[in-house]
Amino acid sequence: MDDFIAEELAESPVLATVLGVDGHDHELGDFSAEAMVARDRRAGVWLDRFAGLPDDNLSAEERIDRDLAVARLRGRTIMSDWQAWRRDPAVYLGPCLNGVFTLFIHRLHDEAELAGAATDRLRLVEQVLAAAETNLDAELCNPLILERAIGQCRAGARYARELVPAEVDDAGCRATLADAGEAAALAYERFQARLEQLAAHATGPYAIGEDHYSALLEKRELLGYDAREMRERGRAAYAALDEEMGELAERIAPGSGWRTVLERLNADHPDSPESMRAAYEHWTETARRHLVENAVVTVPDGEECLVVPSPPFQRPVLAVASYMAPPAFRPSRRGHFFVPFPPDGTPEAEVQKRLETNSFSSIPTIAAHETYPGHHWHLVWMQGRARPLRRLLRTPYFSEGWALYAEALMREHGFFADPRQELAHLDARIFRAARIVVDTSLHIGDMDVAGAVEFMRTKASLSEPTARAEVGRYCATPTQASAYLTGALEIERIRAGYLDAGLGDVRSFNDTIAASGALPIALAERAVMVRRGEGNLPPSGHPPSD
Repeated sequence: MDDFIAEELAESPVLATVLGVDGHDHELGDFSAEAMVARDRRAGVWLDRFAGLPDDNLSAEERIDRDLAVARLRGRTIMSDWQAWRRDPAVYLGPCLNGVFTLFIHRLHDEAELAGAATDRLRLVEQVLAAAETNLDAELCNPLILERAIGQCRAGARYARELVPAEVDDAGCRATLADAGEAAALAYERFQARLEQLAAHATGPYAIGEDHYSALLEKRELLGYDAREMRERGRAAYAALDEEMGELAERIAPGSGWRTVLERLNADHPDSPESMRAAYEHWTETARRHLVENAVVTVPDGEECLVVPSPPFQRPVLAVASYMAPPAFRPSRRGHFFVPFPPDGTPEAEVQKRLETNSFSSIPTIAAHETYPGHHWHLVWMQGRARPLRRLLRTPYFSEGWALYAEALMREHGFFADPRQELAHLDARIFRAARIVVDTSLHIGDMDVAGAVEFMRTKASLSEPTARAEVGRYCATPTQASAYLTGALEIERIRAGYLDAGLGDVRSFNDTIAASGALPIALAERAVMVRRGEGNLPPSGHPPSD
């Protein structure tokens, strides 16, 4: 396990920085075609090694670690023939942009060391993007995916040229960063031009296909059902929520459907991105107080969540709120809640449309999702409790499922005092049901992009610009959008069994399962039983049945 973790971090230096592991901050990694092929080959070697470990002499927790490694490595082997490194510029842009940003957001070292590491990474941007130009194939690339990357290049150039030097106070360090930032900005601009040329000839699909999608659900996420069954579950959840929302809307405004009521609520929103940030900050503090007063979970000492604008390079590809955890291998407990600011240069009319998706009624549930008891609480809580591998390998089917479960948990404990806030909370949940339907349909091939945008606009109450940004994200990150509601429903199922078995109360369940990491759901269920001292665990590789 130690060897595997060390190799993972050596191959992904930016991940090491994210996790707070020293020794890699001056690197970005090898992105040559040879390195990409070698990574796939090594994943197969590690899979064989872990899969070959018998249960004998392994503790229950070690068996979970082994099965976590096997599941994640199977996911990589399933997608190896898709060759994302030949299709998606984000494979290269993500490390270049996050590699510098993470240094300054965490600030684990003194200014001179941070400036030196950032300078080295900025100077490596040209090399990484040159590898991208060589590797990307017009016959495999999809124009929609390229368009997302073009927006990132534009934002990345400004970030490197104007914003990175301002991160340091020392004049000498600032000048060095400015020189390296200018070189990186020029590399982003050249790459942007190359992507614009590539987009004109790109003919590749965005859909990974039903076989890939189903295999990821069954082998990587250990869910026990395929893409079509997941879609049917999403449709059933949508129908149930649709009925519940209709009943609540009737109480708020008799004779009006829930979509009409939400349109009115969406019209009541902050008038600027900064006023939106301030509203999120207020509700983040309110959510934390509510947790403490109602003993929903155990709040660790020394944690802090800052509410800040989203990074400029993130804005073209993500239209919703997000969160960055503190470094998992460091004692810091400061997380960052990124409020979804629009990209620079966005027309004012579109800015207002984006703000509609962050109405005063919806902000409380989004704050709970991202902060307390959602992502921030979960990741800070597990930071000092989860085993090393589980701080490295996480699945959105637990982490995003937990955050959506956290919204419902707050509803159970009376956080949404106004029925309009409660309706907005249910809207956030039906939005995730719509995501399941759209994400599976896009990648199975039963829905095109235009149909997906229309579905999200009309079925999930999104403004048209936000719906477009969302669908682009689904095309680029298959299975991720389905994780939220799927994971929440599974966590709720596990909790019901936990309570029925008399293993503890709701607070002890929350503390126990969240401390286990962000495991595939079947392994999270086993971990709850391990933590409660249950000896009769199911055999490895065979998750509990429903």
